[in-house]
Amino acid sequence: MDKPLIQYAVEEAINAGIREFILVTRHDKSSIEEHFKRANDLEQELNARGKQKLLASISSLIRDDISWTSVYQESPLGLGHAVLCARDVVGQESFAVLLPDDLIDDNDRGCLKQMSSVFDQYQCGVIAVEKVPASETDRYGIVSTKPYAHLLGKLTGIVEKPKPEAAPSTLAVVGRYILPPVIFNLLEQVKSGVGGEIQLTDAIAMLIDRGQVLAYEFEGKRYDCGSKLGYLQANVEYGLKHPEIKSDFSEYLASIK
Repeated sequence: MDKPLIQYAVEEAINAGIREFILVTRHDKSSIEEHFKRANDLEQELNARGKQKLLASISSLIRDDISWTSVYQESPLGLGHAVLCARDVVGQESFAVLLPDDLIDDNDRGCLKQMSSVFDQYQCGVIAVEKVPASETDRYGIVSTKPYAHLLGKLTGIVEKPKPEAAPSTLAVVGRYILPPVIFNLLEQVKSGVGGEIQLTDAIAMLIDRGQVLAYEFEGKRYDCGSKLGYLQANVEYGLKHPEIKSDFSEYLASIK
């Protein structure tokens, strides 16, 4: 639709109460950082043209109570390595990880706000999971769990991209995590695998032995925008809800034969 995926992730995090953001990016992706910087000329022009809704969408992200820091992952060495790059900025606090390619629609609440409530209650690691077709387990980290509470399972195991015949379940990890700071120590111990990547999954497997990690079956609909089909599905369904175009867009879709 009319916003980049990363903005949806940031808005979800703000709604969950997060005010300190760390962008893990590359030096050649400055457009991501620029998107979240104040542009006085643009804001003045939008105001002069009466585009108050667009101005409000910008102002909600660029506020005095929200801080932005960028750290750089110079080589694509895996999600675990990307998280490890943020260690010095995060410090000794629990933190959330959001992967914008996983767009999760839960109306005005958001997946991370759901997970924050779980974290506040149990004070432990929380990862978002959902059931996927058995044929797709080799695309995800797959968990095994014991029943714990409503929508919650206690993690007993996790494996990265198992073949369907070897998968412990069809519960797949998606791009939302709340993790304790000890995960950084564990990531330093993880050995790189195929392609030299450091897997966050492997560190979480080590975390299971050190304390409680909960798998949360979130409420809402996820779009895998890292795939062509998922990206198209998200655009269509968000377009059908957009107040400015939903009527015309719906008529257009109905006219396609």
